[in-house]
Amino acid sequence: MKSLRRDFSSSPQSANVSSKVFVRSTKSGKVQKIVRELYLRQDIPCSSKLCSICYSHAPVDADGVGKDAKNTLVVNNADLQSVVPFILSDRPAGTKAFPGGHYIVPDTNAFLNGMDLFEQPGAFRDVIVLQTVLEELKNQSLPLYNRLLALIKTDENRFYLFFNEFRLETHVRRRPEETINDRNDRAIRTVAKWYREHLHQASRNGKMEKAIPAIVIITDDKENIRKAREENVPALSLLDYVAGLEDSDKLLDMINESKEGKGQRGELFYPEYYSMSKILTGVRAGTLHQGTFNISPYNYLEGSVSVSAFDKPLLVLGRNNGNRAISGDIVVVEVLPKDQWKSPSSKIVDEEAVTRNENPEVEDHEAVVTEREQKALQEEVKKAHGKNAEGKPHPTATVVGIVKRNWRQYVGHVDPASTSSLTKTGRRQQTVFVLPMDKKIPKIRITTRRAADLLGQRILITVDAWERDSRYPAGHVVRSLGEFESKGAEIEALLLEYNVQYKPFPKVVLDCLPSEGHNWAVPANKQDPGWKDRRDLRDRLICSIDPPGCQDIDDALHARPLPNGNFEVGVHIADVSHFVRPGNAMDTEASMRGTTVYLVDKRIDMLPPLLGTDLCSLKPHVERYAFSTIWEITPNAEIISADFTKSVILSREAFSYEQAQLRIDDSTKTDDLTQSMRTLLHLSKVLHQKRMDAGALNLASPEIKIETESELSDPLMDVKTKALLATNSLVEEFMLLANITVASKVYDSFPQTTLLRRHASPPPQNFEGLSTQLQKKRDLKLDVSSSKSLADSLDRCTDPKNPFFNTLIRILATRCMTSAEYFCAGAHAEPEFRHYGLASPIYTHFTSPIRRYADLVVHRQLAAAIGFSTADGLSRRSKLEDICKNLNYRHRNAQFAGRASIEYYVGQALKARGERLAKHDGDGNFGVDEEGYVMRVFENGIVVFVPRFGIEGIVRLEDFMLPGDTVRPTTDARKELALRRDSDFDAEEYTLRVWENGHPEPESSAMFELFERVRVNVSSVKEESVRAVGKRRVRIIVLGKA
Repeated sequence: MKSLRRDFSSSPQSANVSSKVFVRSTKSGKVQKIVRELYLRQDIPCSSKLCSICYSHAPVDADGVGKDAKNTLVVNNADLQSVVPFILSDRPAGTKAFPGGHYIVPDTNAFLNGMDLFEQPGAFRDVIVLQTVLEELKNQSLPLYNRLLALIKTDENRFYLFFNEFRLETHVRRRPEETINDRNDRAIRTVAKWYREHLHQASRNGKMEKAIPAIVIITDDKENIRKAREENVPALSLLDYVAGLEDSDKLLDMINESKEGKGQRGELFYPEYYSMSKILTGVRAGTLHQGTFNISPYNYLEGSVSVSAFDKPLLVLGRNNGNRAISGDIVVVEVLPKDQWKSPSSKIVDEEAVTRNENPEVEDHEAVVTEREQKALQEEVKKAHGKNAEGKPHPTATVVGIVKRNWRQYVGHVDPASTSSLTKTGRRQQTVFVLPMDKKIPKIRITTRRAADLLGQRILITVDAWERDSRYPAGHVVRSLGEFESKGAEIEALLLEYNVQYKPFPKVVLDCLPSEGHNWAVPANKQDPGWKDRRDLRDRLICSIDPPGCQDIDDALHARPLPNGNFEVGVHIADVSHFVRPGNAMDTEASMRGTTVYLVDKRIDMLPPLLGTDLCSLKPHVERYAFSTIWEITPNAEIISADFTKSVILSREAFSYEQAQLRIDDSTKTDDLTQSMRTLLHLSKVLHQKRMDAGALNLASPEIKIETESELSDPLMDVKTKALLATNSLVEEFMLLANITVASKVYDSFPQTTLLRRHASPPPQNFEGLSTQLQKKRDLKLDVSSSKSLADSLDRCTDPKNPFFNTLIRILATRCMTSAEYFCAGAHAEPEFRHYGLASPIYTHFTSPIRRYADLVVHRQLAAAIGFSTADGLSRRSKLEDICKNLNYRHRNAQFAGRASIEYYVGQALKARGERLAKHDGDGNFGVDEEGYVMRVFENGIVVFVPRFGIEGIVRLEDFMLPGDTVRPTTDARKELALRRDSDFDAEEYTLRVWENGHPEPESSAMFELFERVRVNVSSVKEESVRAVGKRRVRIIVLGKA
């Protein structure tokens, strides 16, 4: 047998082999010696268009098409190999320090401290990214590593990944006693020197002398800069380099200054985090607990962490106990003694009201908890053992460690009160506060030279650090989005807040689309490979039923009678998996986006529109590929059999819900398609009743629709509550049936890796508050022992005088539920697969692959389960679990973004109406009078839900009309009115009485209670709070009882 050992004696490159030997211990306790050989090459190109040497031995492009030194396309030229296109410019940009042009070689710290800078379009070009740096960055920050990879893949800014560890001349061996960091720094300097000498040699070999660019190292390591200069290699800190660029004021603001080792500035106010070993020991022993830190939307000083060891969330009160945790962080907490436990806050506490006019500069004797915050906390602590309707106080805790920072980029604006008058006219560097739009995020300190330019702008910021000696986190500006209230800035802010991937699809994704474009069609010849194993269902009377104006039609249905008296019913889903192949660029992009996001006037697609609205969309009168689920169903909706097949269909019609309902209800229509729809409607009603009998929940959420195409003069008339027709339920029932049927089929084939969706049973304690409230206020009992019991008790929550009361309770009950989530079958025991809300033992998503990536994955799994395709790539459970994690995150954010879009549109519609009335009538009160419902009661206000607009808002003491008031309070009068108002809150009875100071008499006061129907005035006003300056909000004034 021939030996596989490499024979180096005959190899001319045998000297170019480097060995690395190390030992490690195995799980069994043995010592294992490992030898790794590294083969050093000389054909790794410099990728500079100034160089002609590298073209003689650079790697050949796989497609046989290359470009010459001038980037001119060359196809199969015998005199020139078809090499990968070179990236670095032959005319690199110059600066004051390097007027002849330069290439830059950043080290790892440069990317750690300035990734936002490198991503700024046009700021950095001709960047040599070293393999050494990329690997070090991957070890320190995986998100930054992925962002750098994305930069390398784009052509615009010319980022070149140079594999210096594999190039003979640039490979560096670690010396004895040399640290890894010093070895890596020496490797960077070695590359810079090699590039300089290599390009000089290339220039001498050329026909004419060329200007050789400077090779500049960018590093914040002072020792590395010193050594580089000793070796005659240009080296600058990131700060110094950026200071020499055009538009430096803007760029300098984007540097992460927290990692420059500024040293301790004063007293360490926040407690030190426990060591990792102490945390791990405490979590195992049950003395410490891990969970996600959340801030109350009503009280910024009250956080909570839900942990498995306690039925109720652990309360985290005040900044000191929060210990630098930001909402969303995964933290470790320690429970405080029982004498410090308390009930959740019954008061609305705004950060702006407590922390107004603070100095943004870090002071030597800065207190973590100010006197005003201490006062607010003391008022809450007084109630630690007071009576409350929900029972015993909640346990409290303090944060002792951070497991994972879930910081993201935040949208906010510069607090005008934090800028000095000098800065508003000059360019002096100054520390200012940025107030995030998300009220759960604290103020963020940034240092900027452009405070004057940033005032009145929506800006994007990043948190860099939160040190123990700083009351607030420190960050830097990424970019400006635009002026307050400009539609572009506000919509982009909304998308950024919920991390919606809204950028246009890159070219590499669009290259995956069919070359025929819109001219693509199902092959006419059935012998074409596209027809292989597909069933021809073009003879079925298939139609789709969707919301008005739907373009991305995922699903269509049909029903036809069978000779035995049963029915053949089919659900046909767009065959997206035919066009989106696993692992290609389009699949990767869709996986990252996760879902289509629907805003009021735009749609952020998961797939390019060519697929979503044309080639995949099951449009009428056009042949389309589909994935069909076909049942034989009895007239009583019993399932006899189920079949699954790839198919070709021809939809006869695309109905809106209303059009379909009218067609079904029209007794003059007796054609086969209409009869098919009537059959579907009958069966759907039976299926629905069976689900209800099994314990499925009929929940509710505040849903409205916006008709943006309306030509009505009053934009508020475009805002309408969604009307649910029988055809809505028709489609829903068969989509649910398809999802359940497919879930069972795929699970039988892939019991460890099926992508499923579960809705866990909510803990009974989640309903304690609502149950107590219903018992107290309406003498109604909420039975949560099972989903069926809950469904029945929700049906009994009625008020003959108030039809909306039942919907209100269903909305509140929905908020007590856990969220449904995607998961990989092997991650849970089979009893935990259950979908609580649907009362189904197993469930998945199959019916919307155009707009949900989960459905696309399930299509691939079902195709493998029926033998249509192989199971390649479907068996990696770890990969699927990562996909599920991202899908849950994207799905939740898409819902939040859609609701925020509706809220923004409602505010703009109210604003437009007010401006129109002001111009016509000159009246200062432009609100709309509507009905509202009290959803929550606090000591200093109530929360009111307005069904007409699907919104809820806080009503503070100054926003109540009291007996005798004839003029509704204006925005300007609110501050003065707030000082004159007093209240009496009854926590046991859920009531709030409001009166003017000195006039507590019943006839002069107004009393409101939980669940009560009230008359309100709804208007759009500019926020007067500093945090929300420039932002419009919906203001609700309570006029009285309804």
